[in-house]
Amino acid sequence: MDIALFDSPEIRTQLLPFTFTRPVAEIRVGILTITEKWAKRGFNCGFSTQDYLQAKYFKSDSPLEINGALCPNSGLIDAIKELKAGEELVSGDTVLARHSGGGKTVAFAGEFTLIQHTWDIFKENRGEIIADFELLTAGRTSQEITDPHTIVYGKENLFIEEGASIRAAIINAEGGPVYIGKNAQVHEGAIISGAFALCESAHLNMGAKIKGDTTIGPFSKVGGEIGNSVVFGYSNKGHDGYMGNSVLGEWCNLGADTNTSNLKNNYAMVKLWDYASGRFANTGLQFCGLMMGDHSKCGINTMFNTGTVVGVGANIFGAGYPRNFVPSFSWGGANGFVTFQLRKFAEVGQAVMQRRSKDYDQVEQDIIQHVYNETAQYRIWDKA
Repeated sequence: MDIALFDSPEIRTQLLPFTFTRPVAEIRVGILTITEKWAKRGFNCGFSTQDYLQAKYFKSDSPLEINGALCPNSGLIDAIKELKAGEELVSGDTVLARHSGGGKTVAFAGEFTLIQHTWDIFKENRGEIIADFELLTAGRTSQEITDPHTIVYGKENLFIEEGASIRAAIINAEGGPVYIGKNAQVHEGAIISGAFALCESAHLNMGAKIKGDTTIGPFSKVGGEIGNSVVFGYSNKGHDGYMGNSVLGEWCNLGADTNTSNLKNNYAMVKLWDYASGRFANTGLQFCGLMMGDHSKCGINTMFNTGTVVGVGANIFGAGYPRNFVPSFSWGGANGFVTFQLRKFAEVGQAVMQRRSKDYDQVEQDIIQHVYNETAQYRIWDKA
């Protein structure tokens, strides 16, 4: 069945900076992206997204449109398949799906997961790891661990794909499933607590300590201590340092001994920069760390305050805490920022992507150019 995964304008804004560079449905939560969740359930997925993204993401003309922030389950799928032309499936004021433009509302009373805010990505990650684990492993047999020095608790909750390598690790899957993807590598001394997903060709470096409800996306390399965080893919946090209740986009790099605070000293609720209102908004969460958009990087020993938002293409370095909102294409740190010019950014982007056999091609360049222009309003130093 063909479907078009559409961006709700309100949700898309609430999911910035991650949706500057991708449709809502391309967000990874659990093991899979939302697009992959629908595709694994037999749907042919296209997108209805921002015009500047459509050159990269196939535009679907399907009359059946599904909210790109919606994670599928069996009850939702049954309700969506029953929609007739001119009907839309809703929950309160939220449109979940619509057929041929919608108009006549059909209420959905079942349970569902909708990724509406950036913090929902890590908040809902445990449930989505469990759902994706069941989907991906049903009727299949895990590869065996051949390393005699690896210790596993709750082996029935561990699944290892073909080509994965595990050496002298401790894996505790008693509290949640652990998924080790195709050609992924768990290096010596790593300690893992489920729920956890290490996606295709990702590396868990020596001595890494992974607390539960964490996803490391494909072709990423991570080390140090990580808890309840999501790395979309192609990003590195290769060294010691703590990252908790955080989300990294693609092509990010955290320098050695980078640390993210996820709890305020006064235990107050965390506020995050809100692109919709142009000010900081209360998340209602006591634990919330770093939200970093694609292609952003930081130098060694960087310290991120609780609830920091970093846009696309930023480069952060130097002593002290940078501000809690770092606009896209910022260059600097606690002592101030200048603009990371596109010419210099392109040199870095091309070098980084080539290391993963990807091209910083014209399509990517056009997307980055659009984001650079769209985010100029936040680089207030250029207006001084």
